[in-house]
Amino acid sequence: MTEPATGTMDAALLAPAQPDERSDPAWAAVLSMALGVFGLVTAEFLPASLLTPLAQDLGVTEGAAGQAVTATAVVAAIAAPTIAIATKRIDRKHVLWGLSLMLILSNVLAAIAWSLPVLLLARVVLGIGLGGFWSMSAAITMRLVPSHVLPRAMSIILTGVSLATVCAAPIGAYVGDLWGWRSTFMLAGVLGVVTLLVQLVSVPSLPPVNVSSFRTLFDVARNPLVRLGLVLIVLLVSGHFAGFTYVRAFLERVPVLGIETISLVLLAYGVGGFFGNLAGGLLAERNLKAAICLAPLMIAATTLSLLFLGASPVAAAISVALWGFAFGAVPVSVQTWIVRAAPDQAESAGGLMVATFQVSIAAGAVFGGLLVDNAGVASAFAYCGLVAFLAAAVMFFRAPRTTA
Repeated sequence: MTEPATGTMDAALLAPAQPDERSDPAWAAVLSMALGVFGLVTAEFLPASLLTPLAQDLGVTEGAAGQAVTATAVVAAIAAPTIAIATKRIDRKHVLWGLSLMLILSNVLAAIAWSLPVLLLARVVLGIGLGGFWSMSAAITMRLVPSHVLPRAMSIILTGVSLATVCAAPIGAYVGDLWGWRSTFMLAGVLGVVTLLVQLVSVPSLPPVNVSSFRTLFDVARNPLVRLGLVLIVLLVSGHFAGFTYVRAFLERVPVLGIETISLVLLAYGVGGFFGNLAGGLLAERNLKAAICLAPLMIAATTLSLLFLGASPVAAAISVALWGFAFGAVPVSVQTWIVRAAPDQAESAGGLMVATFQVSIAAGAVFGGLLVDNAGVASAFAYCGLVAFLAAAVMFFRAPRTTA
C-alpha cells in the first residue's frame, strides 16, 4: 500500500464534504442515538450475566445458552454491510425507528422465550438491529452535526457503549437475582421504548442520499484510506480480544486476585473506557492521526506492563484500567476516520467497518484461546502488545498528516 499524497486526502479527513451538512448541531437527536447504543449494547451483554438461571429455566446447558451471544454477533456481522442496501430508498429517520423497534421486539421475545430456539430468534432480531445501527450511526451523525464537531458527537454516542459496558453485567445479574432473568429483559425492553420515543420527537427527516449497493461496497473497499482503517481494525481489535478475553484468567493466576477484587478491576476497566471515549473524541477533533496512533500505543504499553509488573496487584489493576482507557478511545477515532475517508458513502463504509470489527473480535478470541492453551496466558498478552504496536506503526507511517 502506498502512502496517500497529502493535500486532497488530508482535506478529505479534515473537512469532508457532507451531502447536507447542518450549520447547527442537532444534539437532541445525537443524545437519542446514544440512548439507542446503550440499549443495544446492554441487551447484547445481558446473557453473559444471566447465563446460569437462563439455562436452568430453559432446560439447556450453559454452553448451549451461550450461543445466544454467538447468534447476535454473527447476524450483526452479516447485517452491518447489508442493512443500508436493503433500506436504500427509505428515510434514514424511519430506518432508525425500525432498528429501535427491533431492540424492543428482541427483548420482549427473550423475556417470554419458552425454549432455546425462541431465545435464539430473539437474539437474531437483536443482531439485525445491532449491526444495522452500528453501520449507519456514523453516517447519520455526520448529517446531524457540522463536520468539525463530528468526533464530539460520535464520542457522545459511544458513551452509551461505555456506560453499558460498566452497568449491563452487574445490574443484569442483580435484577435477575432479585426478580428473575426475564424481568431483566423486560426492563431492557422498556429502555428500548424510551429510546424510540425520544427518537420520534428529536430525529429530523433524513432522506437517503448516495444510494448504497453491493457495488458501492467494493468501490468503498478500494478507497486507500478506508483500506488503511480496516487494516487498523483487523490488527488492533483482533489483538485486543486475543488478550483481553483472557484477562480474568491472568488476574487469577499471576497477581492471584479473588473474584471480588477481579470484579472491581474489571469495573475500573469499564470506567477507564468511559473516560477514554471522551478523551478520544476530544483528541480526534483536534488531531485525528494522533488519536488513532496513541490508542494502540497505550494498549501495547499496558499489556507489556502486565507481563513485566502484573504480579503486583496494584500494578495489574492500574494497567487494566489504563487498558480500558486506551481501548475506549478506539471506536470514536476509528469511526471518525472511516466516515471522513468516504464521506459520500459513509453508510457502506460503516457497514464494512462493523463487519470487519465483528470478524476481528471472533478471530482474536479464537487465536488468543489457542495461544493460552498451548503457550500460557502470557503469550496472548504478548501477542496483543506486539500487534497493537504494529497497528500504531502502520498508522503513523501510512496515514496522511491530519492536524487541525
